[in-house]
Amino acid sequence: MAPTFLLVGMPGLSAVPSWWTIPLVAVYLLSVLGNSTILWIIALEPTLHCPMYSFLFLLSVSDVGLATALMPTLLGLALADAHAVPASACLLQMFFVHVFSIMESSVLLAMALDRALAICRPLHYSTLLTNDVISKISLAIAFRCLGLHLPLPFLLAHMPYCHPQVLTHSYCLHPDMARLACPGAWGAVYSLFVVLSAMGLDPLVIFFSYGLIGRVLQGLGSSENRRKAGQTCAAHLSAVLLFYMPMILLALIDHLRVPIPQPAHTLLSYVHFLLPPLINPILYSIKLKEIRERILKRLLPRKGVAAQ
Repeated sequence: MAPTFLLVGMPGLSAVPSWWTIPLVAVYLLSVLGNSTILWIIALEPTLHCPMYSFLFLLSVSDVGLATALMPTLLGLALADAHAVPASACLLQMFFVHVFSIMESSVLLAMALDRALAICRPLHYSTLLTNDVISKISLAIAFRCLGLHLPLPFLLAHMPYCHPQVLTHSYCLHPDMARLACPGAWGAVYSLFVVLSAMGLDPLVIFFSYGLIGRVLQGLGSSENRRKAGQTCAAHLSAVLLFYMPMILLALIDHLRVPIPQPAHTLLSYVHFLLPPLINPILYSIKLKEIRERILKRLLPRKGVAAQ
């Protein structure tokens, strides 16, 4: 195992590393504030203790965790132009980035299935998704995240590396580290399995679920019912597209070897990891009436209290 890995910063900003510290810290603080507000509202409101908002709670946890896991190397690059990262620190960051990334993907999958059941099987919804079932799904998500990624740091730490330890991102990712390994290394094979079993399978099932939802919505007689159901799904689908589209574009660019400038490649990577934690709380606050009303109720004083 190499003692250090070298990270790639945003090209063109290395001469003035402190300049992009301000937007970077602002994005992080706004992400934490927005997701913490969602967590606070759901935890305090008993009427929101139902499957859809339980999954939204988990989504906010994964967003805060993902944004936090990315910050050490991003701030190191922004504040000190620190490209060299010790192997142990790189493996630790890689583990947490991917745990929370797979958690987000798993929660988006659970939310899509939740909406599919609510719209396609409304009469059986409450009996199928009980609190006990939600607890089991949450445990399954935790076991999936940890089970898939616990072996990776150990495999990557003991792999033989045949290429210079220069990564292509501003943070440590296991596909990026695995491609530096010698041909036939087990860590690289397992890394590919992890990517395909989560990031490859989840979006297929999610888009299939929304295909079923679309068919049912077309058959609804009332336009008001279609509007209400569609409005709820719009926030979920927006979150799905926001999370997966940059990743799919990056995969296509790498696979097809599309010659794009390095800043565009790096920016797409930032969008994939940093934008969902920032935008998701805004999406759900705007699109979901229950969340919006309870935020206003908690943050704005009542007329009676204000008059005293």
